[in-house]
Amino acid sequence: MEKITVVGSGYVGLVSGTCFSEIGNRVICCDVDPFKIAMLRKGEIPIYEPGLKELVKKNVDADRLFFTSEIGDAIEASDIIYIAVGTPMGDNGEADMRYVHEVARTIGQHLNSYKIIVNKSTVPVGTGEQVRQIIMENRKNRFVQFDVVSNPEFLREGSAIEDCMNMERAVIGATSDKAAKRIADLHAPFRTRIFQTNLESAEMIKYAANAFLATKISFINGIANVCERVGADVTSVAAGMGLDSRIGAKFLQAGIGYGGSCFPKDTFALSYIAEEAGFDFALLKSVIAANDEQRFVVVDKLKQALGCLEGKKIGVLGLAFKPNTDDMRYAPSLTIIPELVRLGASVRAYDPIAMQAARNQIAEYYEDFETLEEALEGCDACLILTEWSEIVEMDLARVKQLLTAPIIVDGRNCFSVREMKEREFVYYSVGRPAVTTGSANASAAKTVSL
Repeated sequence: MEKITVVGSGYVGLVSGTCFSEIGNRVICCDVDPFKIAMLRKGEIPIYEPGLKELVKKNVDADRLFFTSEIGDAIEASDIIYIAVGTPMGDNGEADMRYVHEVARTIGQHLNSYKIIVNKSTVPVGTGEQVRQIIMENRKNRFVQFDVVSNPEFLREGSAIEDCMNMERAVIGATSDKAAKRIADLHAPFRTRIFQTNLESAEMIKYAANAFLATKISFINGIANVCERVGADVTSVAAGMGLDSRIGAKFLQAGIGYGGSCFPKDTFALSYIAEEAGFDFALLKSVIAANDEQRFVVVDKLKQALGCLEGKKIGVLGLAFKPNTDDMRYAPSLTIIPELVRLGASVRAYDPIAMQAARNQIAEYYEDFETLEEALEGCDACLILTEWSEIVEMDLARVKQLLTAPIIVDGRNCFSVREMKEREFVYYSVGRPAVTTGSANASAAKTVSL
């Protein structure tokens, strides 16, 4: 059993700390926000992640998981200190490191015995050395030793517990073999593949992995836009590409681009790192630009279907950047909905989980509803931005009754083109043939596909 402190009880810190406690360690999760700590002590989870609430309760009841805002005390009581604070994106794309540096100072001030300091946050190359220097400058006893490790996270929101408990790989970059082995042993119960390297390479691996996946997404969306213009179906194209073992099928789902807390921030940060190193990463800049443009293809499709958006009522289904999370960071809805309003439309919106999070950011642009049906009633078209299971499985016959015209613009390719044609919908998706022969109620729809 290891005694672990996780500084930062946000998404990464809370999930990682809880999973470390689940495999038998004593874990203290810390945060400077006393309100968040009070919530956690009462069993209230400040983020939405399937299975997390139950796992937190289980390990709190077993006296393996604790919460505190007394960060110094927690550091002194543990042997392994994980830094899991935010590294938000600055105006120029650079990662804001103030929180990481503040934690490093606090660690130095409370370094009372040998400890392993582990960066779990996504940080620029060179952060491990910065953390080491800050701790050395702030430690009260210069004879107390420590090691620094980079152990980046690869959790996916909506499946983070599964990803952690069945970890695909653990990347460990360390300043000593002793520290690397200790962190490798900590991960042994996860039965994961250990990849050991130096600090700088471990820090780069996280950025490189996310940037590559973002590139796959932007690439398949570009292919989708070409498919629409030449009569191909991107679903078939992606399936055929995915059969090539050198490519693989994952992250080849065409749509309105990536969002969330990782891909946008990490692609910008890597581009900034490259510039600072004297390299113009033109490919990555194109990936970012393509993603920004992709979300607006659904606005163009609404114009195609309705002719003009002035005075139109649009029912928007899905606000979070992906299903099974309430995360609104860089969600396509944040730019698409204001654009619809700018073009004269009114928006009625629904999301199963992210309603409150969305209200905090774009409440002035739309009216929200408690059910999918309420949001769609009387709308001129339905726009799908998030592929929640409730949306994928919605009663299309009922949807047809609720809309003034059976028009669906699907930014996530939730339905088959054949089914929508059989149901006589006017249906626009991404990278697939448009269905423009809907029932008479859709007479306002144009018959020229994109």
